[in-house]
Amino acid sequence: MKVISTESAPGAIGPYSQAIVANGMVFCSGQIPIDPATGEFVSEDVSEQTEQVFRNLAAVLEAAGASLESVVKTTVFLADMNDFAAMNEVYGRYFVTNKPARATVQAARLPRDARVEIECIALV
Repeated sequence: MKVISTESAPGAIGPYSQAIVANGMVFCSGQIPIDPATGEFVSEDVSEQTEQVFRNLAAVLEAAGASLESVVKTTVFLADMNDFAAMNEVYGRYFVTNKPARATVQAARLPRDARVEIECIALV
């Protein structure tokens, strides 16, 4: 196993890694909409939060030698399922040709009260 860490995405806020590479796959921890330059959320808007989440995921995947094109599975966590359409519109812009398997669930609460968190598994 190889631990992945990059300053281009927010650092782990607990005892976990940004991602782990094992057996030709990268397992990315959930990303929330923190701008790594400021340590703050980019916005309270779920669309803007989703954009930042994808920027963070892309940075972690790149550090692992992968990309959004190699993602095989995502899990989306929403604080409010009423945000699904807005999140899904942004999500669709990131997965145009490669459409990974996905689960979307509403969570009672997300870290730092984010409105969206996304984790993924990709091929390296």
